[in-house]
Amino acid sequence: MIRTLLIANRGEIACRIIRTARRMGISTVAVHSDADAGAPHVHMADRSVRIGPAEAARSYLDADAILAAARLAGADAVHPGYGFLSENADFAQACAAAGIIFVGPPPEAIRAMADKARARILMAKAGVPVVPGYDGEDQSAEQLAAEAERIGFPLLVKASAGGGGRGMRRVRSPGDLAAAIESARRESENAFGDGDLILERLVEDARHIEVQVFADRFGGCIHLGERDCSAQRRHQKIIEESPSPCADTARRIAMARDAVACARAVSYVGAGTVEFIVGADGGYHFLEMNTRLQVEHPVTEMVTGLDLVEWQLRVAAGEPLPLGQVDVVFDGHAIEARLYAEDPWSGFRPQTGTVRGWRPVVGADEPGLRIDTGVADGTVVTPFYDPMIAKLIAHGRDRNETIRRLMRALEKRPLFGLKTNRAFLLDLLATPEFEAGAVTTDLIDRWIATDAALMRPQPPSRETVALAAAWLALSAPGGWFRSTGIAACPITLDSEGARFESVVRFERGRYAGVSVDGLDAGLAEARIEDGRIHGVRREGSGAPSSLVVATVFAEGRDVWLDRDGRTWRFCEPDRLAGPQAASDPSLILSPVTGTLRALTVAAGDRVEAGQGVGMVEAMKMETVLDVGAAGTVTAVRAQPGDQVRAGDVIVELALDG
Repeated sequence: MIRTLLIANRGEIACRIIRTARRMGISTVAVHSDADAGAPHVHMADRSVRIGPAEAARSYLDADAILAAARLAGADAVHPGYGFLSENADFAQACAAAGIIFVGPPPEAIRAMADKARARILMAKAGVPVVPGYDGEDQSAEQLAAEAERIGFPLLVKASAGGGGRGMRRVRSPGDLAAAIESARRESENAFGDGDLILERLVEDARHIEVQVFADRFGGCIHLGERDCSAQRRHQKIIEESPSPCADTARRIAMARDAVACARAVSYVGAGTVEFIVGADGGYHFLEMNTRLQVEHPVTEMVTGLDLVEWQLRVAAGEPLPLGQVDVVFDGHAIEARLYAEDPWSGFRPQTGTVRGWRPVVGADEPGLRIDTGVADGTVVTPFYDPMIAKLIAHGRDRNETIRRLMRALEKRPLFGLKTNRAFLLDLLATPEFEAGAVTTDLIDRWIATDAALMRPQPPSRETVALAAAWLALSAPGGWFRSTGIAACPITLDSEGARFESVVRFERGRYAGVSVDGLDAGLAEARIEDGRIHGVRREGSGAPSSLVVATVFAEGRDVWLDRDGRTWRFCEPDRLAGPQAASDPSLILSPVTGTLRALTVAAGDRVEAGQGVGMVEAMKMETVLDVGAAGTVTAVRAQPGDQVRAGDVIVELALDG
């Protein structure tokens, strides 16, 4: 029996585990880094223990610190969540040696599946189909190049110890192989401490379908259905659903059978996920097994009505599976959307900042909706951890109803203070490809490569700018009365590199209209009420007027305005401020807040426009530092390993000419 549970994680998964443990009467202990001292999961737990500074390597990845916290708190079990130490066999072994229950599979099973090369061999022996590739011990560049030629292009370079899309590169031609190997190896070493790689033939137009399995210590092993995770960008999942819209009954049965065989092959215990890649011809191959709870587990919970964390805790305590295979009932359809702190219109770069206006509470008029989040109003999103800040999960009788419910939930929940992928999620859910259930794993990446319309930012309309200007004018103290009875309030607004000149008019202290860049915006009325700007749109001669509503958050010179599921940030420029360094091509700036991982130039080096000279890593994503104009390096202001902020100068140049 588990009495006190330490959650060796943070964010939404820590909050989610605490909720189930509390319902089961189990005392909970949160751990936190200095950056998370005031985080929601810390406040939710019965007690908390500091485990180190902000860097994950010195806190959430510090096994000794986690075990010391467990002993200090008197915990008899540790739940690792996902990520961090969740698939670390040595940590699981250390828990057992300390007499603490590790809520997860045995260390031997973790080791067997953590090594992707070894896992491929085990699965082939178990009769589970695997993708043709190379998983040998010779990791020399020459051997990998020879094997790549044998396998054929295109192919994938993958971290043998990896997961979650890290250390994975798509290679379409021999000329790209060396750079892909170097990049994948570097990322794998940074993330997993292991630079070994495997090569796999790239399955084109593929679907990513995974099967949830569960096993106990008494030989029980069942599946809980499949999830389709094909909606991805850069090998990172964005939307998941169950059941898969492309799996027929025969394929569903076959994949479930092979997933259970996979778990049995390594004497698995607990919750696990077996991932398959499905080709356009319907054939499927084993990808990997995640020996932990998945981010997308709520999708399975919604269609089965089961609490997978409760099952984990019961199995870890030595109980048998609560249900047999014939007792599992699947109902309806579920879809999960991951809300990330990232900018989809700028290569999905991770974002940092303070969360404002976030309201995750589910209303009584939102049936079938669940929101798992690890942030609250005022939470600071830092560059140290994964950029996911919430998951919205909808359930319905069928897929169409579920999509409608999810889109409505997203539309109703703006998050201000930093950019998110919310508008992109809504756009994606509305595409013909998603509606038809035809999204493949490379579709979004192809959209990015071809600059598809979906990947371009949508500029604010004249009416949207007018609403922002009206908010600022109406919220200004003192009113707008003049002896003439007429007043004009000029307001300049910047948004995403564009400038808008607006004039808000008042007659005898009352709002009378607004123009943007010299053109009337057609906003006949405007008023502020409950954090929203309400306007009346003048439709034209003889046409009825219509109501326009936008939610607003204002702070200092910034105004965040949200309407129809899309958020724009407007800023009144500081007329006394000098020119922005970002416009100076003689300076190479960090595009994100993170860690400078590589820098390939020194003072005196010659550089050309478009040349990559370094890389900044933030929130599991690498961003290349590109040269804006040809010249010579005159100074280097940061070194690999340094923490840098967005906008920091990394390299200074003397430009040609």
